[in-house]
Amino acid sequence: MRKSNMKKIITLIVVVATLFINVVGCAKSTDTDEGTTTADVTTAEDGTAVVADEASSDTIQVGIVLPTKDEPRWIQDQTRFSTILDEAGFTYQILFSQGSSATEKTNVETLITKGITVLIICPQDTSAVASTVQLAKDAGVTVIGYDRLITGTDALDYNVGFNSESVGVAQGQYLIDNATGTGNPLYLYAGALSDENAFVFFKGAWSVLQPKIADGTFVIKNSEEAIKVQDTLDLTREEMASILGQITTDWDFNVAKSKAEAHLTTASAEDKGDVYVLAPNDGTARVIADVFAIDQDITSYVITGQDAEKASIQYIIDGIQSMTVLKDTRMLTDAAVTMAKQIINGEEVVVNSEYDNGAKLVPMYQLPVLSVTKDSVKEYIFDSGYYEASEFTGL
Repeated sequence: MRKSNMKKIITLIVVVATLFINVVGCAKSTDTDEGTTTADVTTAEDGTAVVADEASSDTIQVGIVLPTKDEPRWIQDQTRFSTILDEAGFTYQILFSQGSSATEKTNVETLITKGITVLIICPQDTSAVASTVQLAKDAGVTVIGYDRLITGTDALDYNVGFNSESVGVAQGQYLIDNATGTGNPLYLYAGALSDENAFVFFKGAWSVLQPKIADGTFVIKNSEEAIKVQDTLDLTREEMASILGQITTDWDFNVAKSKAEAHLTTASAEDKGDVYVLAPNDGTARVIADVFAIDQDITSYVITGQDAEKASIQYIIDGIQSMTVLKDTRMLTDAAVTMAKQIINGEEVVVNSEYDNGAKLVPMYQLPVLSVTKDSVKEYIFDSGYYEASEFTGL
């Protein structure tokens, strides 16, 4: 990505920030042992923050449900939500589903009993969550899908997220840009079958990789299902599901590690050498990179990632991970809270896109992504203030 694109990102941040200018006040929040965050203030009609009295302390305006607190990405989102909701003067609570649809449903039911006006939810299963979203809708709650694309329900009101297909395109294109010659071994990995975004990420990557597989630049080494359709650019849902069934990591570090180890154990010497790895996110990229790095028959590897986690930025600086796709969660959380504010205040909800979730066209506020490499980490990560350079070594 060039600096002109960075200017567009900065402009977008300014636009999002401007939408908050009429929200004032502050709030104090507390973290409980359950990993929830609840503001102990409410917002008066004039927009100022006032301390909630004991009788109304259980009533909150915004409920947030995130997939798990076991991944750095979602803890980062929790922290950002707490900061901007405190600044906005909203009462709120943040709950984690810990990879369980049952816990997710309980979380939403709990928030409904707290009288929420808006639910912001990032589901752990993008299709199974449909019935839970319906519960919120039936209770008169406005539902905002967050980051992941919820499918199969007309009860979803809005979505805030990134262009997920462009994430996969960026990952695939990076592998292409760093490949030379033909016959390059290609190892494919993906997210969870239960996550619609995993399909969209893979679709984007396949859209650019497939022509380079067809012309012999890459040779798939770890998926018979992908080999079966290697001459097909536009895959059906069933074909993608078959491939993802073989290469899924379930977004789990241990699954990714075991799968990478199994693939290299069964691979021949010609399946190694200089290899290229499509890893779906940073957590899986790091463990897969660790596995590939210690295999003596692999002379070099290029590996993708996503989320710009701190650990992966250090890996990129150290040359262990090749790239990550930055989805600036500052912009994502800001956009979600801005939308919640618009709903609560009865204002027009600003969207710039939509997606078909199988039951309706969902109005969406869509954000751009950036490719972060060792060459661009200073500009996109440090100069933008995403992380401080002092937090890293080897610069």
